[in-house]
Amino acid sequence: MNLTVLAASGQTGIALTRQALRRGHTVTAIARDPERIALSDSPNLRKVAGDVHDAASIAAVVDGDCVVLSALGTDRPGTLLAGARAVVAAGPRRVIWLGAYGTGKSAAVAGEGAGMLAKVLGDRLPDKVEADNTVLAAGGTVFHAGMLADGPESPRRRTVGLEAGPSFDLGAKVSRETVAAAMLDEAEVPVHPGAVALPLAE
Repeated sequence: MNLTVLAASGQTGIALTRQALRRGHTVTAIARDPERIALSDSPNLRKVAGDVHDAASIAAVVDGDCVVLSALGTDRPGTLLAGARAVVAAGPRRVIWLGAYGTGKSAAVAGEGAGMLAKVLGDRLPDKVEADNTVLAAGGTVFHAGMLADGPESPRRRTVGLEAGPSFDLGAKVSRETVAAAMLDEAEVPVHPGAVALPLAE
């Protein structure tokens, strides 16, 4: 498949790109500074510059033949929504978006812990929710991950829908490698189009 990874220089973006190449896909990796995409050159890897606040730079590399996987994360309100709008407007085949468990559509399922997360996110929360909703409205899949951690892909990992979501637990970690694998599974075989999916370590 032709995959495009947004925010490919971050830890989750690197995991997505590395695993996609390992699975035999062709990857266009987008970052504001492509030199920071810390992966060796490969015939199936193209590193390109792009900034979600410049929608034209996203449209220049996203088309109807590709599936976009986003690892975009930021401390700046407005960036996630700008990214979601730029990606959707570019018209990819599908979008697989990374969000946070306990926000937006998963808040009710997450329980009391969602309130704590809302306080931590502050004015970034509406941006996250609007970005998620933009992707969902376009038929994309939004992965609501718990607290991200380093470490290998979990051998017992699974992906569930909101109806099977556990209560939010700040102590429950899921590795970026596990989340990346779940997102790539969805890119290859869509199971949760237009819905929120939860990548769980076990």
